[in-house]
This record gives sequence, C-alpha cells and structure tokens, in this order.
Amino acid sequence: MNYFINLLSLNHTKISLTVILFLFVACLLAAAVDSIAGGGGLISLPAFILCGIPSHIALGTNKFSSTSGTTVSSFTYYKNGKVTLKLLKYLIPFSFIGAALGVYTVLKIDQNIIKVIVLFLILFVGIYSLFSKKLGIEDNFKGLNKKSILCGMLLAFCLGFYDGFFGPGTGSFLIFGFIKIYGFDYINASGNSKILNLTSNITALILFAIHGQIYFGIGIITATAMIIGANLGTRLALKKGTKLVKPIFISMSLCVALKMLYGLFF
Repeated sequence: MNYFINLLSLNHTKISLTVILFLFVACLLAAAVDSIAGGGGLISLPAFILCGIPSHIALGTNKFSSTSGTTVSSFTYYKNGKVTLKLLKYLIPFSFIGAALGVYTVLKIDQNIIKVIVLFLILFVGIYSLFSKKLGIEDNFKGLNKKSILCGMLLAFCLGFYDGFFGPGTGSFLIFGFIKIYGFDYINASGNSKILNLTSNITALILFAIHGQIYFGIGIITATAMIIGANLGTRLALKKGTKLVKPIFISMSLCVALKMLYGLFF
C-alpha cells in the first residue's frame, strides 16, 4: 500500500483522493470526446496542470494516458470495419517519421509563429465544416490512386510532425484531411485518423519515457479512465453516426481555436 501511495506522489507530496477522482473523471470525459471527434487534450491536459503537475510532466503523463485510450478506440473502429488498411499501410511510416522529427525539433522552432498559422487553419476547418452541409455526411470513397496516396503521405508526415512538437487539433486536421482527400464520411475518417494519431502518440510517448517525463503512478489511473471513456465514446459514435460526430467535430475544432487564441493573447 505504501508503495502504491509513493507512486502517486509528486515531489514526495501525496495526492489526495479528491484530486485522483477529479483526474479520473476529466480523463474519462476527454477520451470519450477524443474518440468521437478529436480534441480530448483540451480537457485532459489542463486537468493535469490544474492539479499542480509541472507542464512538461503533464505532457508526458497525458501522452501516456491518451495513448491507452487511442489504442482502444482504434481497435474498436477497426473491429467495426471503419479502418482502411490498404491506405494506412502507406501512411503509417510517414506519420512515425514526422512525429519523431517533431519531438526532436520542438526546441528549435519559434512556436508562436506555428501557433498563429495553426490557429487560422483550425478556424478555417471548423467554419468550413459548419457551413458545408454535405461535408462528411456520405462515404464517397472511390478507391486509391497515385495522387491520393501521395497526398495522404504528405498529410501523415505533416500532422505526425505537428503532433510530435505541438499537438492541439491534430485529430481534427486528420479527420478533415481524410474527408477532403478520400471522400470518407465522418465515421470512417475518424477511424482512419485514430490509427495515424496512435502512431504519432506512441512515437512521442517513447521519447517522453526515455527522458523521464512521465508520472506512471498517476498515468496508470488516468489511462484506465481513458480506456473506459474511449470505449464508450467510440461505441456511441458508431451507433449514432455522422449526426453525432459532425457537431462534436465542429465544436471541438472551434474550442481548440479559442483555446489557442486565448493562449496567444493571455
């Protein structure tokens, strides 16, 4: 029991059961939302920081927890036939390479410039999706050709890189990219995006772990919450379809933009 309590300590300060319960609920909700439309980090990461966890440790621990949830969500989408393996076999290596390069270059790039660019891009994604009535409603995937595969590789590399060193909005960009390039509906786009998101998450997670930036005691508890949340969210998305996914996708895209806008000015 003492060993378990020590695992939950921050700088030898024990965390109360109230804080543990708060993190559990926050991460469960984050994973449910993320499995449907992305953007769960808007809920989970601030929750870690609010509980007094240093930001770099919060990033690593959140990545550990979210990877668990994304794994469950990816498997559920795959089991229900919402993952296109003949496409992803081309894209996964580029997502991996991009994420690795993103983590290694995080300290060499002025993130303020990147934040401004991403802010406008994600605002565009959210507003465009809001006013485009037919976007992602029907699955119009017609197969693969050289052009679509190359566009997908570029998408996977760029968003893998982005997820490796910054991250907010990655899921939204991936979903939007799969819809625009391949004609998927929101459900199939979410399923395929989860696989690429999982690839970049695992890559970043390994590097965070190597550099000792994870509190595994807390991470195990929050990972359990995210596994439960991801399972619930994915099943709900598969049951309700695009009528549920599209409004949540638009809401989370705009929330990410507002969060980034707030961060830039305050």
